Amino acid sequence: MKRSLDRILTTHAGALEQPEWLRQALAASGDRPHNDPTFRSELRQAVAEIVRKQADCGIDIVNDGEFGKENFHRYVARRIAGYEWRPIEGETEPPWASVLRDANDFRPYYEKRGNTLFGRGAGLHTERLTCVAPLSYTGRAELQIELDNFRSALEGVQYEEAFLPAPGPSTLSQVTVNAHYQREEDFLFALAEAIRPEYQAIVEAGFCLQVDDPHLAMAWQELTDMSVAQYQAYTEVRVEAINRALRGIPPDRVRLHTCWGSWVGPHTGDIALEDIIHILYKVNADGLSTEAANPRHEHEWEVFERAPLPDGKILIPGVLSHFTDFVEHPKLVAQRLVRYARIAGRENVVAGTDCGLRRVGHPDIAWAKFRAMAEGARLASQELWS
Repeated sequence: MKRSLDRILTTHAGALEQPEWLRQALAASGDRPHNDPTFRSELRQAVAEIVRKQADCGIDIVNDGEFGKENFHRYVARRIAGYEWRPIEGETEPPWASVLRDANDFRPYYEKRGNTLFGRGAGLHTERLTCVAPLSYTGRAELQIELDNFRSALEGVQYEEAFLPAPGPSTLSQVTVNAHYQREEDFLFALAEAIRPEYQAIVEAGFCLQVDDPHLAMAWQELTDMSVAQYQAYTEVRVEAINRALRGIPPDRVRLHTCWGSWVGPHTGDIALEDIIHILYKVNADGLSTEAANPRHEHEWEVFERAPLPDGKILIPGVLSHFTDFVEHPKLVAQRLVRYARIAGRENVVAGTDCGLRRVGHPDIAWAKFRAMAEGARLASQELWS
Protein backbone atom coordinates (compact mmCIF):
# COMPACT_ATOMS: atom_id res chain seq x y z
CA MET A 1 0.00 0.00 0.00
CA LYS A 2 1.09 3.54 -0.75
CA ARG A 3 2.03 5.74 2.19
CA SER A 4 1.68 9.50 2.41
CA LEU A 5 5.41 10.12 2.08
CA ASP A 6 5.37 13.75 0.92
CA ARG A 7 1.66 14.64 1.12
CA ILE A 8 -1.59 13.16 2.42
CA LEU A 9 -2.98 10.76 -0.17
CA THR A 10 -6.73 10.36 -0.77
CA THR A 11 -8.95 7.34 -1.35
CA HIS A 12 -12.50 6.17 -0.52
CA ALA A 13 -14.34 3.08 0.68
CA GLY A 14 -15.48 1.74 -2.68
CA ALA A 15 -19.10 1.89 -3.81
CA LEU A 16 -20.12 4.79 -6.07
CA GLU A 17 -23.50 5.59 -7.62
CA GLN A 18 -24.22 3.36 -10.62
CA PRO A 19 -25.97 4.72 -13.73
CA GLU A 20 -29.66 3.88 -13.75
CA TRP A 21 -29.36 1.57 -16.77
CA LEU A 22 -26.64 -0.43 -15.01
CA ARG A 23 -28.55 -0.66 -11.75
CA GLN A 24 -31.67 -1.88 -13.55
CA ALA A 25 -29.75 -4.41 -15.62
CA LEU A 26 -28.04 -5.92 -12.59
CA ALA A 27 -31.21 -5.95 -10.50
CA ALA A 28 -33.29 -7.52 -13.26
CA SER A 29 -31.04 -10.49 -13.89
CA GLY A 30 -28.73 -10.91 -10.94
CA ASP A 31 -25.49 -10.12 -12.79
CA ARG A 32 -26.39 -12.34 -15.78
CA PRO A 33 -25.97 -9.48 -18.29
CA HIS A 34 -22.21 -10.08 -18.01
CA ASN A 35 -22.78 -12.74 -20.67
CA ASP A 36 -24.16 -10.17 -23.13
CA PRO A 37 -21.49 -8.52 -25.37
CA THR A 38 -23.39 -5.23 -25.59
CA PHE A 39 -23.73 -5.00 -21.83
CA ARG A 40 -20.07 -5.86 -21.35
CA SER A 41 -19.03 -3.09 -23.73
CA GLU A 42 -21.25 -0.54 -21.99
CA LEU A 43 -20.00 -1.67 -18.56
CA ARG A 44 -16.40 -1.28 -19.71
CA GLN A 45 -17.11 2.30 -20.78
CA ALA A 46 -18.90 3.05 -17.51
CA VAL A 47 -15.95 1.77 -15.45
CA ALA A 48 -13.56 3.89 -17.52
CA GLU A 49 -15.68 6.97 -16.87
CA ILE A 50 -16.00 6.39 -13.12
CA VAL A 51 -12.23 5.89 -12.77
CA ARG A 52 -11.51 9.07 -14.72
CA LYS A 53 -13.97 11.05 -12.58
CA GLN A 54 -12.26 9.92 -9.39
CA ALA A 55 -8.89 11.04 -10.70
CA ASP A 56 -10.33 14.35 -11.93
CA CYS A 57 -11.65 15.03 -8.42
CA GLY A 58 -8.24 14.45 -6.86
CA ILE A 59 -8.58 10.86 -5.63
CA ASP A 60 -5.13 9.23 -5.57
CA ILE A 61 -6.09 5.63 -4.78
CA VAL A 62 -8.99 4.69 -7.05
CA ASN A 63 -11.27 1.72 -7.71
CA ASP A 64 -13.95 0.69 -10.22
CA GLY A 65 -16.85 2.08 -8.18
CA GLU A 66 -18.02 -1.53 -7.65
CA PHE A 67 -19.84 -1.23 -10.98
CA GLY A 68 -19.88 -4.95 -11.74
CA LYS A 69 -21.99 -5.87 -8.69
CA GLU A 70 -25.50 -5.05 -7.54
CA ASN A 71 -25.11 -6.07 -3.89
CA PHE A 72 -23.48 -8.75 -1.78
CA HIS A 73 -26.46 -11.12 -2.05
CA ARG A 74 -26.68 -11.37 -5.84
CA TYR A 75 -22.95 -11.05 -6.25
CA VAL A 76 -22.27 -13.99 -3.93
CA ALA A 77 -25.00 -16.08 -5.55
CA ARG A 78 -23.25 -15.68 -8.90
CA ARG A 79 -19.71 -16.39 -7.69
CA ILE A 80 -20.00 -18.99 -4.94
CA ALA A 81 -21.61 -22.38 -5.59
CA GLY A 82 -23.58 -24.12 -2.86
CA TYR A 83 -26.31 -21.51 -2.47
CA GLU A 84 -29.91 -21.30 -3.54
CA TRP A 85 -32.72 -18.82 -2.96
CA ARG A 86 -35.25 -20.15 -0.47
CA PRO A 87 -38.46 -18.60 0.89
CA ILE A 88 -38.22 -17.12 4.36
CA GLU A 89 -40.19 -19.36 6.71
CA GLY A 90 -42.36 -17.96 9.45
CA GLU A 91 -42.87 -14.29 10.21
CA THR A 92 -40.98 -11.89 7.97
CA GLU A 93 -38.37 -9.81 9.79
CA PRO A 94 -38.79 -6.03 9.85
CA PRO A 95 -36.15 -4.02 7.96
CA TRP A 96 -34.50 -2.99 11.24
CA ALA A 97 -33.91 -6.57 12.45
CA SER A 98 -30.15 -6.19 12.12
CA VAL A 99 -30.03 -3.03 14.29
CA LEU A 100 -31.94 -4.24 17.31
CA ARG A 101 -30.04 -2.31 19.98
CA ASP A 102 -31.03 0.92 18.26
CA ALA A 103 -34.54 -0.30 17.46
CA ASN A 104 -35.20 -1.42 21.04
CA ASP A 105 -34.46 2.08 22.29
CA PHE A 106 -36.12 3.99 19.44
CA ARG A 107 -38.90 1.67 18.25
CA PRO A 108 -41.41 4.45 17.37
CA TYR A 109 -38.74 6.13 15.24
CA TYR A 110 -37.95 2.93 13.34
CA GLU A 111 -41.61 2.06 12.87
CA LYS A 112 -42.26 5.55 11.51
CA ARG A 113 -39.24 5.73 9.22
CA GLY A 114 -39.23 2.05 8.28
CA ASN A 115 -37.72 1.12 4.94
CA THR A 116 -36.54 4.64 4.07
CA LEU A 117 -33.69 4.32 6.59
CA PHE A 118 -31.92 1.50 4.83
CA GLY A 119 -31.42 2.78 1.30
CA ARG A 120 -32.85 1.99 -2.11
CA GLY A 121 -34.70 -1.29 -2.35
CA ALA A 122 -34.84 -1.96 1.37
CA GLY A 123 -37.96 -3.57 2.70
CA LEU A 124 -39.52 -6.90 3.51
CA HIS A 125 -37.79 -9.79 1.72
CA THR A 126 -39.58 -13.05 0.92
CA GLU A 127 -36.45 -15.03 -0.05
CA ARG A 128 -33.03 -15.50 1.46
CA LEU A 129 -29.82 -16.78 -0.08
CA THR A 130 -29.27 -20.10 1.68
CA CYS A 131 -26.25 -22.40 1.80
CA VAL A 132 -27.49 -25.92 0.94
CA ALA A 133 -24.25 -27.63 -0.15
CA PRO A 134 -20.46 -27.32 0.23
CA LEU A 135 -19.30 -23.88 -0.86
CA SER A 136 -16.82 -23.35 -3.68
CA TYR A 137 -15.74 -20.42 -5.83
CA THR A 138 -17.12 -20.38 -9.37
CA GLY A 139 -16.77 -16.69 -10.24
CA ARG A 140 -13.45 -16.65 -12.07
CA ALA A 141 -14.92 -15.69 -15.46
CA GLU A 142 -16.92 -12.76 -14.10
CA LEU A 143 -14.06 -11.68 -11.87
CA GLN A 144 -11.76 -11.65 -14.90
CA ILE A 145 -14.15 -9.27 -16.65
CA GLU A 146 -14.00 -7.05 -13.57
CA LEU A 147 -10.19 -7.13 -13.52
CA ASP A 148 -9.90 -6.50 -17.27
CA ASN A 149 -12.35 -3.60 -17.19
CA PHE A 150 -10.50 -1.95 -14.32
CA ARG A 151 -7.07 -2.45 -15.88
CA SER A 152 -8.31 -0.92 -19.13
CA ALA A 153 -9.92 2.00 -17.29
CA LEU A 154 -6.63 2.90 -15.60
CA GLU A 155 -4.82 3.44 -18.90
CA GLY A 156 -3.91 7.09 -19.35
CA VAL A 157 -5.21 8.06 -15.89
CA GLN A 158 -3.00 9.68 -13.25
CA TYR A 159 -3.31 7.80 -9.98
CA GLU A 160 -1.09 6.52 -7.17
CA GLU A 161 -2.63 3.12 -6.56
CA ALA A 162 -5.65 1.01 -7.51
CA PHE A 163 -7.78 -1.24 -5.30
CA LEU A 164 -10.75 -3.57 -5.63
CA PRO A 165 -13.13 -4.51 -2.79
CA ALA A 166 -14.38 -7.99 -1.96
CA PRO A 167 -16.66 -8.99 0.93
CA GLY A 168 -15.26 -10.44 4.14
CA PRO A 169 -16.40 -13.86 5.38
CA SER A 170 -18.10 -12.41 8.45
CA THR A 171 -20.30 -10.16 6.36
CA LEU A 172 -21.04 -13.01 3.94
CA SER A 173 -22.16 -15.16 6.86
CA GLN A 174 -24.49 -12.37 7.95
CA VAL A 175 -26.16 -11.64 4.59
CA THR A 176 -26.70 -15.33 3.79
CA VAL A 177 -28.07 -18.30 5.75
CA ASN A 178 -26.50 -21.65 6.61
CA ALA A 179 -28.62 -24.76 6.11
CA HIS A 180 -25.77 -27.15 5.35
CA TYR A 181 -22.85 -26.91 7.76
CA GLN A 182 -23.24 -28.42 11.22
CA ARG A 183 -21.78 -25.42 13.05
CA GLU A 184 -21.92 -21.74 12.22
CA GLU A 185 -18.16 -21.56 12.59
CA ASP A 186 -17.81 -24.28 9.94
CA PHE A 187 -19.97 -22.14 7.65
CA LEU A 188 -17.85 -19.06 8.40
CA PHE A 189 -14.56 -20.80 7.59
CA ALA A 190 -16.06 -22.41 4.48
CA LEU A 191 -16.94 -18.91 3.30
CA ALA A 192 -13.35 -17.84 3.97
CA GLU A 193 -12.08 -20.67 1.76
CA ALA A 194 -14.67 -19.94 -0.92
CA ILE A 195 -13.86 -16.23 -1.23
CA ARG A 196 -10.09 -16.79 -0.99
CA PRO A 197 -9.58 -17.32 -4.77
CA GLU A 198 -11.12 -13.90 -5.40
CA TYR A 199 -8.76 -12.28 -2.90
CA GLN A 200 -5.79 -13.98 -4.52
CA ALA A 201 -6.82 -13.05 -8.06
CA ILE A 202 -7.22 -9.36 -7.20
CA VAL A 203 -3.73 -9.19 -5.70
CA GLU A 204 -2.16 -11.28 -8.47
CA ALA A 205 -3.67 -8.84 -10.98
CA GLY A 206 -1.58 -6.10 -9.39
CA PHE A 207 -4.31 -4.36 -7.41
CA CYS A 208 -4.69 -3.80 -3.69
CA LEU A 209 -7.41 -5.86 -2.09
CA GLN A 210 -9.95 -4.20 0.20
CA VAL A 211 -11.70 -6.68 2.47
CA ASP A 212 -15.14 -5.20 3.15
CA ASP A 213 -16.35 -6.55 6.49
CA PRO A 214 -18.70 -4.10 8.26
CA HIS A 215 -20.12 -7.02 10.24
CA LEU A 216 -17.05 -6.87 12.50
CA ALA A 217 -18.35 -3.65 14.05
CA MET A 218 -22.02 -3.78 13.15
CA ALA A 219 -22.93 -7.24 14.52
CA TRP A 220 -23.05 -5.82 18.05
CA GLN A 221 -26.33 -4.13 17.12
CA GLU A 222 -27.96 -7.47 16.35
CA LEU A 223 -26.43 -9.65 19.07
CA THR A 224 -28.28 -8.04 21.94
CA ASP A 225 -27.65 -10.84 24.47
CA MET A 226 -23.86 -10.54 24.29
CA SER A 227 -21.61 -8.77 26.74
CA VAL A 228 -18.66 -6.78 25.41
CA ALA A 229 -16.30 -9.62 26.37
CA GLN A 230 -18.45 -12.16 24.54
CA TYR A 231 -18.60 -9.93 21.48
CA GLN A 232 -14.84 -9.54 21.51
CA ALA A 233 -14.47 -13.32 21.46
CA TYR A 234 -17.04 -13.51 18.65
CA THR A 235 -15.08 -10.93 16.64
CA GLU A 236 -11.77 -12.71 17.24
CA VAL A 237 -13.18 -15.75 15.42
CA ARG A 238 -14.29 -13.57 12.49
CA VAL A 239 -10.82 -12.05 12.26
CA GLU A 240 -9.35 -15.55 12.24
CA ALA A 241 -11.61 -16.33 9.26
CA ILE A 242 -10.37 -13.25 7.39
CA ASN A 243 -6.78 -14.24 8.04
CA ARG A 244 -7.45 -17.75 6.74
CA ALA A 245 -8.78 -16.26 3.53
CA LEU A 246 -5.73 -13.96 3.33
CA ARG A 247 -3.06 -16.58 3.98
CA GLY A 248 -0.14 -16.20 1.61
CA ILE A 249 -1.18 -12.68 0.57
CA PRO A 250 1.28 -9.97 1.65
CA PRO A 251 -0.33 -7.65 4.21
CA ASP A 252 1.00 -4.61 2.33
CA ARG A 253 -1.38 -5.50 -0.53
CA VAL A 254 -4.46 -5.55 1.72
CA ARG A 255 -6.67 -3.01 3.48
CA LEU A 256 -9.61 -3.77 5.75
CA HIS A 257 -12.77 -1.68 5.73
CA THR A 258 -15.27 -1.93 8.55
CA CYS A 259 -17.98 0.43 9.78
CA TRP A 260 -21.07 0.71 11.94
CA GLY A 261 -23.62 0.30 9.18
CA SER A 262 -24.96 2.45 6.39
CA TRP A 263 -28.27 3.65 7.68
CA VAL A 264 -29.53 6.95 9.06
CA GLY A 265 -30.46 6.48 12.69
CA PRO A 266 -29.43 7.20 16.28
CA HIS A 267 -26.56 4.66 16.35
CA THR A 268 -26.55 4.74 20.15
CA GLY A 269 -26.36 0.94 20.04
CA ASP A 270 -23.01 0.90 18.22
CA ILE A 271 -20.04 -0.88 19.80
CA ALA A 272 -17.30 1.52 20.87
CA LEU A 273 -14.19 1.47 18.69
CA GLU A 274 -12.06 1.15 21.83
CA ASP A 275 -13.69 -2.19 22.58
CA ILE A 276 -12.62 -3.79 19.27
CA ILE A 277 -9.63 -1.83 17.94
CA HIS A 278 -7.09 -4.32 19.34
CA ILE A 279 -8.93 -7.09 17.48
CA LEU A 280 -9.07 -5.16 14.20
CA TYR A 281 -5.31 -4.68 14.43
CA LYS A 282 -4.92 -8.49 14.22
CA VAL A 283 -6.19 -8.65 10.62
CA ASN A 284 -3.27 -9.38 8.27
CA ALA A 285 -3.81 -6.14 6.40
CA ASP A 286 -1.60 -3.08 6.52
CA GLY A 287 -4.51 -0.70 5.87
CA LEU A 288 -7.40 -0.02 8.26
CA SER A 289 -10.35 1.98 6.92
CA THR A 290 -13.01 2.96 9.42
CA GLU A 291 -15.55 5.69 10.15
CA ALA A 292 -14.25 8.93 11.62
CA ALA A 293 -16.62 11.64 10.35
CA ASN A 294 -20.07 10.67 11.56
CA PRO A 295 -21.17 12.44 14.76
CA ARG A 296 -21.50 9.23 16.78
CA HIS A 297 -17.87 8.23 16.25
CA GLU A 298 -15.84 11.31 15.31
CA HIS A 299 -14.59 11.66 18.88
CA GLU A 300 -12.91 8.27 18.68
CA TRP A 301 -9.72 9.72 17.23
CA GLU A 302 -8.72 9.63 20.90
CA VAL A 303 -8.73 5.83 20.75
CA PHE A 304 -5.55 5.91 18.66
CA GLU A 305 -3.77 7.78 21.46
CA ARG A 306 -4.55 4.97 23.89
CA ALA A 307 -4.19 2.14 21.34
CA PRO A 308 -1.45 3.35 18.99
CA LEU A 309 -1.38 2.24 15.37
CA PRO A 310 0.98 -0.76 15.16
CA ASP A 311 4.20 -0.43 13.20
CA GLY A 312 3.61 -0.99 9.50
CA LYS A 313 -0.10 -0.18 9.60
CA ILE A 314 -1.75 2.61 7.61
CA LEU A 315 -4.84 4.37 8.95
CA ILE A 316 -7.57 5.42 6.50
CA PRO A 317 -9.96 7.50 8.62
CA GLY A 318 -13.24 8.53 7.05
CA VAL A 319 -13.00 12.30 6.75
CA LEU A 320 -16.16 12.39 4.62
CA SER A 321 -19.51 11.05 5.82
CA HIS A 322 -21.34 8.71 3.44
CA PHE A 323 -24.90 9.25 4.64
CA THR A 324 -25.29 13.00 4.64
CA ASP A 325 -25.64 15.33 1.68
CA PHE A 326 -23.72 18.06 3.48
CA VAL A 327 -20.46 18.63 1.61
CA GLU A 328 -17.70 18.89 4.19
CA HIS A 329 -15.64 22.07 4.12
CA PRO A 330 -12.01 21.47 3.05
CA LYS A 331 -10.81 23.13 6.26
CA LEU A 332 -12.81 20.64 8.33
CA VAL A 333 -11.31 17.80 6.29
CA ALA A 334 -7.85 19.25 6.91
CA GLN A 335 -8.48 19.53 10.65
CA ARG A 336 -9.52 15.90 10.82
CA LEU A 337 -6.47 14.75 8.87
CA VAL A 338 -4.01 16.80 10.89
CA ARG A 339 -5.50 15.41 14.10
CA TYR A 340 -4.88 11.84 12.96
CA ALA A 341 -1.46 12.62 11.50
CA ARG A 342 -0.31 14.10 14.80
CA ILE A 343 -1.21 10.82 16.52
CA ALA A 344 -0.34 8.15 13.95
CA GLY A 345 2.38 9.91 11.93
CA ARG A 346 1.69 11.82 8.75
CA GLU A 347 3.13 9.09 6.53
CA ASN A 348 0.70 6.56 8.05
CA VAL A 349 -2.53 8.45 7.29
CA VAL A 350 -4.51 8.34 4.03
CA ALA A 351 -7.73 10.35 3.70
CA GLY A 352 -10.81 8.19 3.21
CA THR A 353 -14.60 8.06 3.53
CA ASP A 354 -16.77 6.53 6.23
CA CYS A 355 -18.29 4.12 3.71
CA GLY A 356 -19.22 4.06 0.02
CA LEU A 357 -20.58 7.34 -1.35
CA ARG A 358 -23.16 5.43 -3.40
CA ARG A 359 -25.52 6.35 -0.56
CA VAL A 360 -25.49 10.14 -0.97
CA GLY A 361 -28.45 11.83 -2.65
CA HIS A 362 -26.87 12.39 -6.07
CA PRO A 363 -23.53 11.61 -7.77
CA ASP A 364 -22.79 15.34 -8.02
CA ILE A 365 -22.66 15.43 -4.22
CA ALA A 366 -20.14 12.58 -4.18
CA TRP A 367 -17.90 14.43 -6.64
CA ALA A 368 -18.17 17.62 -4.59
CA LYS A 369 -17.22 15.68 -1.47
CA PHE A 370 -14.22 14.18 -3.24
CA ARG A 371 -13.04 17.60 -4.38
CA ALA A 372 -13.42 18.88 -0.81
CA MET A 373 -11.36 15.94 0.45
CA ALA A 374 -8.63 16.57 -2.11
CA GLU A 375 -8.46 20.24 -1.15
CA GLY A 376 -8.54 19.35 2.55
CA ALA A 377 -5.69 16.90 2.04
CA ARG A 378 -3.72 19.65 0.28
CA LEU A 379 -4.29 22.04 3.19
CA ALA A 380 -3.35 19.37 5.72
CA SER A 381 -0.20 18.56 3.75
CA GLN A 382 0.84 22.20 3.77
CA GLU A 383 0.57 22.25 7.54
CA LEU A 384 2.17 18.85 8.12
CA TRP A 385 5.09 19.31 5.74
CA SER A 386 5.64 23.03 6.29
